[in-house]
Amino acid sequence: MTDHNNSTVIGAAPKGAGDRASAARAVQEMFSAIAPRYDLLNHVLSFNIDRVWWRRAARTFAGILARRDARALDLCCGTGDMAFALRRLAGESGAAIVGADFAHPMLVRAVRKSNGSSLRWVEADALNLPFPDESFDLVTSAFGFRNLADYDGGLHEIVRVLRPGGELGILECSEPGGLIGKFYGVYFRRVLPAVGTAISGVKGPYEYLPASVGRFPAPTDMIARMRNAGFREATWTPYTFGTAGLYRGKK
Repeated sequence: MTDHNNSTVIGAAPKGAGDRASAARAVQEMFSAIAPRYDLLNHVLSFNIDRVWWRRAARTFAGILARRDARALDLCCGTGDMAFALRRLAGESGAAIVGADFAHPMLVRAVRKSNGSSLRWVEADALNLPFPDESFDLVTSAFGFRNLADYDGGLHEIVRVLRPGGELGILECSEPGGLIGKFYGVYFRRVLPAVGTAISGVKGPYEYLPASVGRFPAPTDMIARMRNAGFREATWTPYTFGTAGLYRGKK
């Protein structure tokens, strides 16, 4: 296994960020700024397919969520939609679900949407989680992992908090190939940033989005990084013609 401390750091690189700390600050500021319109834009820009992706990803882990003693963590949870999908699937099982994000305005909205549910929200950095080793049976992240300033560091931290045999699910955007990819590229790089900027009133984040997806490791590379971090049975399942996909692994 490669020593992560000696490897090249690959992660999010917002415009103007020169190192891991400045990249993390830039991401935090961007997502705090768009929090008021975040849910609306997610649904509009994905044509509401994001709701299908969350539900499908959650169903993948139905076996874990059915256990009464299960503990699940949703990283980079934003306003909580993936955590809510996990909660709905868990039903009355008693599984404990925690959502974590380091953008405070996002968590404020997640709390408002909770409506007194048993979900717990924690303001935390995904690269330095405030949880003991082997705390969770499941860790998920939906469209947030690619914003980490250090992808390998994030995977190693997830391995740390997962119990032996625990599972990881990372739902992320991707760029399909072929003719679909060409049309998607035009939408993703031109239409989406323009619409996102117009609705949110904030320019930077929706110009950053296509760049962040383009920078994210290809599925084969990401699977290799997962295995190097300590995951076995690492796989990638494409969703909706490859415009998104679920990375899955077991500690």
